[in-house]
Amino acid sequence: MSISLSQVWKSYGEKQVLQGVDFTLEAGVFYALTGESGCGKTTLLRLLMELEEPDSGGIAGLKGVRTTAVFQEDRLCEQLTALDNVMLCCPKEFPRQEAKQALATVGLGDAVTLSQPVRLLSGGMRRRTALVRAVLAPGELLLLDEPFKGLDHALRQQVVDWLVPKLADKTVLLVSHDPWEAALAEKRFCLENGKIREAGPHKKQ
Repeated sequence: MSISLSQVWKSYGEKQVLQGVDFTLEAGVFYALTGESGCGKTTLLRLLMELEEPDSGGIAGLKGVRTTAVFQEDRLCEQLTALDNVMLCCPKEFPRQEAKQALATVGLGDAVTLSQPVRLLSGGMRRRTALVRAVLAPGELLLLDEPFKGLDHALRQQVVDWLVPKLADKTVLLVSHDPWEAALAEKRFCLENGKIREAGPHKKQ
């Protein structure tokens, strides 16, 4: 599986967000895309999710690709528990205990948390639920839009320790303004002035 954007242009009114973007996602590679707020990172993800179409140019390789995502908003089913939110996106045969263990690994394993609807959970708990749901759901392409938003450094590290080993068979595109998060990826790019360029390595702190 290879997904390629070729000369993709996208504007909103008079604002030109993407200007002839050429970008390829190879199968099984973890990519990070950085850039200032409002530069078009989320727009790029929406195009990859086929929620929007480019004004011109094309995207090849999406046909038949199952995509999962963590949006900037958690988009959880408010009346369901964290566990039920995760199971809702998993195949019927997926072991419930495995989903429960994944939540426990990211700090959501106590009985009170698991028994409450997610509308009663903190923002950080909801974020971790959304992450677990997206990673465990079946899909070849995983899109992460500011995935660790609202997590302090210790929690973020706890989630990363669980997350990264789970990504071996997925193509991943992480969008973030945070260099620490971008450094998790194998390949790093920057979106600037409507175009994507390869970014240099960044040493994790």
